Amino acid sequence: MSFVQLKNVCKYYKMGDKKISASDNMTFEIEEGELCVVVGPSGAGKTTVLNMLGGMDSPSSGEIIIDGTIISNMNEKELTNYRRYDVGFVFQFYNLIQNLTAFENVELASEICKNPLDTKETLISVELGHRMDNFPSQLSGGEQQRVSIARAIAKNPKILLCDEPTGALDYNTGKTVLKLLQDLSRKMKKTVIIVTHNLALTEMADRVIYVRNGKASRIEINKNPKPIEEIEW
Repeated sequence: MSFVQLKNVCKYYKMGDKKISASDNMTFEIEEGELCVVVGPSGAGKTTVLNMLGGMDSPSSGEIIIDGTIISNMNEKELTNYRRYDVGFVFQFYNLIQNLTAFENVELASEICKNPLDTKETLISVELGHRMDNFPSQLSGGEQQRVSIARAIAKNPKILLCDEPTGALDYNTGKTVLKLLQDLSRKMKKTVIIVTHNLALTEMADRVIYVRNGKASRIEINKNPKPIEEIEW
């Protein structure tokens, strides 16, 4: 059984009398330790999928299975525990707590988890060992995003969900952040899912899921993913 499975997942929203379909029988699988890129234009349903995988939204129908557990059947309390223990989130905007240092931001996340990684070691792994005592306002955008990645991986989650993680960063800083995410998959065997509209990033992935009109329109397995350093856009 695959580590991540979506089976005929639908998500509908009501707007007045209209029923809007954000996900329409979405079906795909992701194996443990893969770096998966979910790509598609704005409004295709990418973020809806990410929110359902992260337990922030529930499907209208269909099944979502993570590591053998059907999360689409969970109640609110179970979903809270799932988000707390099993999922790491990296967003476009860093969502750091401004009056806490980099160390404290990461430590706060690890305090609510069962098997957290060491905060200091995690910050060193994202090359921020020298910035632990700095506040977010004293860090560059790329450094703040690396703190948010450290915060996500310090929880030691089963999956890492990244929504346009380089959207607010310049080209070179974005590449540094993507290399970090690629290394997490390669070296730490983390299952990393990146949602993006940037087609160039498909070359770095083990698996690419093309989303269009709420469906997984195409799925590609990449036998030879490129290191991010070799990809230009």
